[in-house]
Amino acid sequence: MAEGDAGDCAGEWRAARQAPMAFSTDTDEYPRMTRAVQGLIAISVAIYFLQVAALGDRDVWHWLAFERGDLTHSVWTVVTYAFVHLGFWHLAFNMYNLWMFGPRVEHMWSPGRFVAFYLWCALGGVLGFLMFGGGGMLMGASAAVMGVMLAYAMHWPDEEFALFGVLPMKVKWLVAIMIVANLVQGVGSVAMSGIAESGIAYTAHLGGLAFAWFYLRTPSAQSLDRLRQRISPVADIPDEPPRAVPRSAPRPRERTNERGSASDEAVAKSKAVVVKRQAPAALNVFVKRDGRVFHFWGGEMHGATADPGQDPRGAPDIAP
Repeated sequence: MAEGDAGDCAGEWRAARQAPMAFSTDTDEYPRMTRAVQGLIAISVAIYFLQVAALGDRDVWHWLAFERGDLTHSVWTVVTYAFVHLGFWHLAFNMYNLWMFGPRVEHMWSPGRFVAFYLWCALGGVLGFLMFGGGGMLMGASAAVMGVMLAYAMHWPDEEFALFGVLPMKVKWLVAIMIVANLVQGVGSVAMSGIAESGIAYTAHLGGLAFAWFYLRTPSAQSLDRLRQRISPVADIPDEPPRAVPRSAPRPRERTNERGSASDEAVAKSKAVVVKRQAPAALNVFVKRDGRVFHFWGGEMHGATADPGQDPRGAPDIAP
């Protein structure tokens, strides 16, 4: 993130030093170049090529770099400034760190979400510059790249990096040192009005880090859904019962009028008739024994006669 005159070579070198020379010692397999990171690097390199070979520094900065007093006329510069750089080393170190930390974060998310996060951190750099920065132009991807580095450190804090290719250091301490260094230099620059002299907008770096932290600490919709499933593992009860489960029959209404009583009585009589018709008929049995005939009906003896020709039904009972 650079601020100041185009010819400030000292500011360019100091801006380059803000990006740590490190490479990962982790052996996990993930893409070393992803689509969004490749696109962001390509846009930055193409703009720098136009800046150097075709249009010139002044014209590119005028149209794409951010200026405090020109916000109403060039509102797009709140984003495009992150693709414009002060010089070669400023571009090289920012793109190196984007290539180092960006692909794994993008692989964890998605290209679209990574680009949105990158631009969100760039907006944080503008806000930090407006609140605490001085005058002049704001350019460079440092605020956005530092946001990507913070995302990397928050997801893989214990992964080791070789600082300057020699000193092994966990990424969480690397980012912590970077934050403290920018905080100290940013506060000192504001207090001593040294921003224009250094050519580096430290407060813009801090703005990008603050926006990145806020984004990463705010739960997304997917995170909220996973949290809800952890708290309540029981499946949600549907609003309506399944089709296979029959609904309960409605309770009959009470009838108090005469018409209802008459119909109830008719129904009761019809049921009695049906029951009566369905009852089995009594069994008539005639037993002839010792010259007498006995009549049994319904399991009981109802008559007996000594005359075989006489019908025992209706005859007086005779003890067997």
